[in-house]
Amino acid sequence: MTVELTEPRSAATRLDENQFREVLAYIASRAEYHDLTGEFPFDAFDALRRIGAQSLTVPAEFGGGGAGIAEAVEVIERVGAADPSVGLILQWNYTNHLTLQRPDNTWPDDLKAAVFRTAVTEGALINGLAVERELGSLSRGGVPATTATRLPDGSWRIDGEKAYGTGISGLHWFTVTATTADPEPRVATFLFDREATGWRVKQTWDHLGLRASDTQTVIFDNARIPHSRLVDLRDPNDGTAKVRSAGRQALPLLLAANYNGVSIATRDWLVRYLHTRVPTALGAPLATVPRFHDRVGDIEAQLQTSRALLRHAVAEVESGGALPGLAKHVATTTAIRITESALDLTGNPGLSRSNPLERHHRNAMVGRIHFPQSDFVVTNLGKAAIAAGAPVEEEQ
Repeated sequence: MTVELTEPRSAATRLDENQFREVLAYIASRAEYHDLTGEFPFDAFDALRRIGAQSLTVPAEFGGGGAGIAEAVEVIERVGAADPSVGLILQWNYTNHLTLQRPDNTWPDDLKAAVFRTAVTEGALINGLAVERELGSLSRGGVPATTATRLPDGSWRIDGEKAYGTGISGLHWFTVTATTADPEPRVATFLFDREATGWRVKQTWDHLGLRASDTQTVIFDNARIPHSRLVDLRDPNDGTAKVRSAGRQALPLLLAANYNGVSIATRDWLVRYLHTRVPTALGAPLATVPRFHDRVGDIEAQLQTSRALLRHAVAEVESGGALPGLAKHVATTTAIRITESALDLTGNPGLSRSNPLERHHRNAMVGRIHFPQSDFVVTNLGKAAIAAGAPVEEEQ
């Protein structure tokens, strides 16, 4: 990709701004095609690889961008505005990179290095396979039905089925969580790569939105993995498991950024539409009508509130607390409300597949399924508020 650079590398994203804008425009131009076909967006990731986006959150010592959560949020919000299917896959890549750098991460150093170096040299993507249809999310409790059996030669055999393997067709690396076949079972996590045998993809992703996220089912049938690829082994009742899971503070923040991107794309399309739509009876663009000023103002207020909360949550992320989950809840509900409002304003044109608004709305609706789900966030906020307001008993 050749462009004449007139702007420096962006401090907000650590990517060259001119090249990044060009890639975003390309991704946006392909979003409709990928929505219609449901194909993994290889072309988008080829373009992102050329500007170093896949390795943005890889430590500088491995040749990566050395970015943290703040820069990753800025990138994902803009990629999400271009195509949130691409944004979802990329944010999982960033989430895993950032998790690997945490002090409580248990991975062997050589495997961390392999993941980081291939992200730099090949644009290699990584994600984790943990969810099962019967189990749901591990964050809700329970242990996987997928089994890991230790073999006489010391290697492991993996059998089972994982649901919702986002980006599976384009992943170089993926982790698999399973229950060991021991008298006292433990939960084990292994690092697979595409060259491993005994696994296959079952095409089951046929959702309303994020259709190009390639969130398929993955089946393991006598899959073999060497013991050296075991990256975590723990008692399912061990309290530190939740600590390590909670170490993924990046996840709700990056999900929030992706859905803020959907809201931004909706706002931008709506404003352009109001400037170009000139009803015969009015004789002027809809953008001149005060009623639309009020409605667009309400959309803008919701969007800016969500974006401000996200950045506040990023600034406070190391202090813990509920802000990351709240930012995700607000971003996803805001995206749904904004797209619904835009559909209400535009009527038939908004629902036509010739315009992207109906796609933005479908993509926004998928935000409800990602952890932490809104019921989880709101319930915890409610419990905390009620506990804080409990009357203090006076000492006798």
